[in-house]
Amino acid sequence: MATTAAEGGRRRRGPGMTEVARVAGVSQKTVSRVVNGEPHVSPEVRDRVLRVIRELDYRPNNAARALLLGRYRRIGVVSLGTALYGPSALLSALERAMQRAGYSFALAGTLEGERSEVGVPPDEVWGNVSVAVESLLEQGVDGIVLSEPIDDGTPLRFSADVPVVSLGEGVELTEGVGAVVGADGVAAARMATEHLLDLGHRTVWHLPGPQDWYAARDRLRGWREALEAAGAPEPPLPTAGDWTPASGYAAGRQLAQLSEVTAVFAANDDMAIGALRAFAEAGLAVPDDVSIVGYDDIPAAPYLSPPLTTVRQDFTAVADHAVDTLIAMIEGKSRPAQHTALAVELAVRASTAHSR
Repeated sequence: MATTAAEGGRRRRGPGMTEVARVAGVSQKTVSRVVNGEPHVSPEVRDRVLRVIRELDYRPNNAARALLLGRYRRIGVVSLGTALYGPSALLSALERAMQRAGYSFALAGTLEGERSEVGVPPDEVWGNVSVAVESLLEQGVDGIVLSEPIDDGTPLRFSADVPVVSLGEGVELTEGVGAVVGADGVAAARMATEHLLDLGHRTVWHLPGPQDWYAARDRLRGWREALEAAGAPEPPLPTAGDWTPASGYAAGRQLAQLSEVTAVFAANDDMAIGALRAFAEAGLAVPDDVSIVGYDDIPAAPYLSPPLTTVRQDFTAVADHAVDTLIAMIEGKSRPAQHTALAVELAVRASTAHSR
């Protein structure tokens, strides 16, 4: 009898619990107890059921897979629910790194501005991050990557019975082991600011990002450190942006009214794009009148007019190092460094020039 294309393409179902029970000579209830790690099963029966499961290549649920293999081969990620370039690019890089390492990917998203505040003391973990972590632990994961870029200035503290790697800020684990991996945002901001100072600008103005993001605070700190080291005056900050071109445009309009502004370091490329528009509307040429540096090196940065000088983040390198660090902890290999800050580089393009 001919097989239809739909039938031919249908994946053959593997053996079920009934077949495992028949071959092992036990009841389905006993198989269920074994695969779920329940008590009241003799060691002899448990060994026999597990042997049949392996022989038949039975695909049990997550609890059984952990029982059989010792691990779930799955890593959980807590990440902000946002379409912003940095977090989304990092999330994609993490998924690719886990797949290459033979681990599956489980995501628990958090939403900006939805931290639980009712009944949570200020020195406790944010409510939504805690819920996300618990969700991943309940699903069954071997480790967790915390890619949550927002905080309230207090240490992130929770308990986890699996290793945790945080991308950026440190985590205080009341139980378990952890490490921190991320790009060195302070050093990167110093590099961007020093580039403008080296071009002869008297000082550098900063378009800051939202200060409940640790990345924005790092970039603000690096900018200040570079100015202080050079003996350059620290200009007042415009209204903090929210990473969007609109907020960069609003801040750029403020700066465009000041004749002394000749160099600007924006906290990200999108805000730099908004500032470019504001300067153009004010009749200021970039870089002849104002030089500007962004941060992230988004795909559009080389194609702007003028092409944008920016700090290039290697999200793939961060993700690879984070996943390697986490797997080393999962598999009990040599203890990785507690805190690893990866270097970044400056992509110098036509939006910066010597001061005139």
